[in-house]
Amino acid sequence: MDERELWRELGQQLRVDAVRASAKAGSGHPTSSMSAADLAAVLLAGHLRYDFDAPHDPRNDRLVFSKGHASPLVYGLFRAAGALSEEEFGTYRQFGSRLEGHPVPVLPWVDVATGSLGQGLPIGVGMAIAGKKLNRLPFRVWAICGDSEMAEGSMWEAAEHAAFYELDNLTAIVDVNRLGQRGETMHGWDLSSYSRRLEAFGWHAIEIDGHDVEAIDAAYREAAATSGRPTAIVARTVKGKGYSKVENENGWHGKAVAEEAVEELGGVRNLRIDVAKPEPGSSHRFETTVASWPTYEVGSAVSTRKAYGEALAALGAEDGQVVVLDGEVSNSTFAEIFRDAHPERFVEMYIAEQQMVAAAVGMQVLGWKTFSSTFAAFLSRAYDFVRMAAVSRATLRLCGSHAGVSIGEDGPSQMGLEDLAEFRAIHGSTVLYPCDGNQTTALVRTMGDLDGISYLRTTRGDMPVVYAADDAFPVGGSKTLRDGDDVAIVAAGITVHEAVRAAETLAEEGVSARVIDCYSVKPIDGATLSGLRMPIVTVEDHWAEGGLGEAVLSALAASGTEARVVTLAVRELPHSGKPAELLAAAGIDAEHIAETARALVRESAGVS
Repeated sequence: MDERELWRELGQQLRVDAVRASAKAGSGHPTSSMSAADLAAVLLAGHLRYDFDAPHDPRNDRLVFSKGHASPLVYGLFRAAGALSEEEFGTYRQFGSRLEGHPVPVLPWVDVATGSLGQGLPIGVGMAIAGKKLNRLPFRVWAICGDSEMAEGSMWEAAEHAAFYELDNLTAIVDVNRLGQRGETMHGWDLSSYSRRLEAFGWHAIEIDGHDVEAIDAAYREAAATSGRPTAIVARTVKGKGYSKVENENGWHGKAVAEEAVEELGGVRNLRIDVAKPEPGSSHRFETTVASWPTYEVGSAVSTRKAYGEALAALGAEDGQVVVLDGEVSNSTFAEIFRDAHPERFVEMYIAEQQMVAAAVGMQVLGWKTFSSTFAAFLSRAYDFVRMAAVSRATLRLCGSHAGVSIGEDGPSQMGLEDLAEFRAIHGSTVLYPCDGNQTTALVRTMGDLDGISYLRTTRGDMPVVYAADDAFPVGGSKTLRDGDDVAIVAAGITVHEAVRAAETLAEEGVSARVIDCYSVKPIDGATLSGLRMPIVTVEDHWAEGGLGEAVLSALAASGTEARVVTLAVRELPHSGKPAELLAAAGIDAEHIAETARALVRESAGVS
């Protein structure tokens, strides 16, 4: 058969496979797959450059299904490429199968998990930035998007950044099939409503019939030939295309269709596509040098946010894979120190936290070690991207600065008070909260080698340096700053210094207080905590829910340790004020810690 007939037949094969897989599973999204089948067929057979035997080769084109619910189409493509056997294809949505309801990277040809709509295109932007700026390879990024997800603000963050960075290696394929989950989408088949907005953002937009294989091929060629800006192919399609019972009919989203559709679609096909291999080349390597790691004299003062920036610059000097992204606050997070030292590996993401985290996810697919920073409070905007990054088995390193009430006069809108709870809840995450410059340096260095999602919480104000530059801070550890047998004070970050001052006051009164710095909030040092045989005070510059106190309580419960514990945390909505005033108002300063410890000691001694 000729090329065009091959594309048409492959499109029908992909529709049949979507029907077969979903019918056997009894669930799935076949109609959403059927609308995009021709778009995918022409891409696989005519334009994708990908070595299925070497999926992690950075020269490969990247294919991201932003509309991840169309997973039957994804798996049908893999079967057509010879990567999936018919036997495995038949395990779709079964327990233990690699073919999950939405694609995840347990399959080596899936780079990232999708299915939370509005994420695939932003991640594709990160891949495309990596291709042009970091890897410096001629691969293309293809993102197949749904029309419903174009209502997500993250898609427009992606659109703006793609145009700003002139990502002519990025093509968004918008499958405008008119119907969403419960009915017609916001714009239906009004293709110009999409293309005009994309053009306004600086994209080249092409409107086509998404079932005309010749028009699809021409659009892909036009996209590849476009220079200086990304291309969006806005394709009018029909949901459920090829099966008359469900074509353009509402009420079929997320439902299997009868296998009688296979007959109407012309029966099962077993076409195999010899997918073109990527262009030759090798990924760019940045020069490295011997790093000069920052050290801080005990007794001096430095903010942990500044120590973060200085440590990043040192890490970037010795590791050319380190890339830093920031949300237009690099003069506050001190990521600007890295930017000035390694400008080619710094990516400004502006005030677009979703796009910042998404870009980091895309870049790490290509082998880059990303660190992303903004105020701790603003990372909550990108939380779903972090959650999905964990589903992607991605490695991200995030830093939230300006945490807690101690930031002072800027007030509660700027105070990160939820972040420990947020990041503790992420699957497989590591949550670190340093209290001084040398500890920060060591933890940044450690993060460079961590897998999974790691989060570093930094503080705005200068704090005393209490640790030597050569002290070790293993993940899952803690440090005992003062010994004592009457009461234990467990703290992290800024409250470590308040705890030490409280212990000094108590010592003058004859009360022996142990001070434990739980810099590793997750995993927490359960062995040390379970060994305590005294009342415990936990103190944190964070809401009471989900932070250090609850981490300590969980560790004690897991070990079966019985202990009297009082948690000091922020419980009332804070206001603007001086840091010391705000710590006192929240009841987490040295005076309140000492008062609580005294009461516990009296209670344990049976003194009223």
